Amino acid sequence: MERKRAGCQMEARQTDIGRQAVQISNALTRNHREHFGRGAGSVKTIINRGFVITFLEEIYTPLERTMIEGGRPDLVHEARLAFQLMMRDTYVAIVEEATGRKVRAFMSQNHIGPDIAVEIFVLESEAGETSDVQPQ
Repeated sequence: MERKRAGCQMEARQTDIGRQAVQISNALTRNHREHFGRGAGSVKTIINRGFVITFLEEIYTPLERTMIEGGRPDLVHEARLAFQLMMRDTYVAIVEEATGRKVRAFMSQNHIGPDIAVEIFVLESEAGETSDVQPQ
């Protein structure tokens, strides 16, 4: 009986994590579309005990692609970094609302060829839980 109950609780937790991941992916995509005029081609969010990572692919606008092809990827990276810093509080709020947990740290990175952005959120531990990411 206890095994069955534990199995049901684990299934419910996995369902909750799945819903949270979809909520985060959708909100970040919506934010991307609102600010860049288009959403990412694909988005995947992974939630673990101590962190949330979202991968956004096919992210660059036609203007950014022109700049990259014209030899100025530095300007694209600089503009994207500035934008991500400005959106920090918004992105953190998206993850905190979806997971119900406080974000300890937020990091963001963009890559060219392939065109991928990654948003990383380190979460505070829940009561009685040890984090996958330990503070120094």
